[in-house]
Amino acid sequence: MSLKRSIVGVLGRLGLVEAVNEARGLTTLLKPGVATRNTGYRKHGGPDGWPVPSARLVYLVAGTYDIQWFLTLGERGAATIRETLQRHDVAPDKFESVLDFGCGCGRVIRHFSGLGGVRVCGTDYNPRLVDWCARHLTFARFQTNDLAPPLSYDDRTFDFVYALSVFTHLDRDLQIAWIDELRRVVKPGGHLLLTMHGESYLPGLSDAERAVFHANQLVIRRAHLEGKNICTSFCTEKYVRDNLSRGGRFVDFVPEGAKGNPTQDLYLLRFEG
Repeated sequence: MSLKRSIVGVLGRLGLVEAVNEARGLTTLLKPGVATRNTGYRKHGGPDGWPVPSARLVYLVAGTYDIQWFLTLGERGAATIRETLQRHDVAPDKFESVLDFGCGCGRVIRHFSGLGGVRVCGTDYNPRLVDWCARHLTFARFQTNDLAPPLSYDDRTFDFVYALSVFTHLDRDLQIAWIDELRRVVKPGGHLLLTMHGESYLPGLSDAERAVFHANQLVIRRAHLEGKNICTSFCTEKYVRDNLSRGGRFVDFVPEGAKGNPTQDLYLLRFEG
């Protein structure tokens, strides 16, 4: 593992990590049936009746070119959200408005097309992904956001915001800035659900990184690439409580509870106003 980290470190300094990861991702297309299934999905759409993005866009979001896996993870992510809210007697169909913060190319938001009169919105840092969603997932409204706040929404707009594997790619300052911004756009009594890299990722950390982690500080790799999947952060539950509650009340914490983003931890906060 230390040799692998050393190699990745060298590649990072050469600016080649993303290229290596993409080449590794392309090997997915060599697996039996993947290319054939992808062609079918592109031609006929997903099981939910909505179009599917290209394998290239899928890779940008999920790190794989396997569209079936992308759809499966999205379905699991939406199910996790519903189960978490149900556990706390919160009914999504009673919402007036929902925001997918970091919507990508619609991995999860596509599964909320049946919420009827609920205003469903998505926003993302990558304009290519937002453009695809706006053209193909017409039940929702989409916007592009910058790496740092603000969003263009008014105060107290949303009953519920979810951010799946978004704060996992930001440093502490941006995490805090975005928590404050999301709190601004959430209605009093509304909820925020987010996921983080927690203890399940410890085996992949170096000794020095583990020391930082156990000191309840944020471990971050390749911070200069914030907003991209290649920038990754890791933290304890205490770090989240101490730094990211920001006026919210912790309602739930489920280690490795994000089924659509295995094995990330799941947090649910309620903002009282």
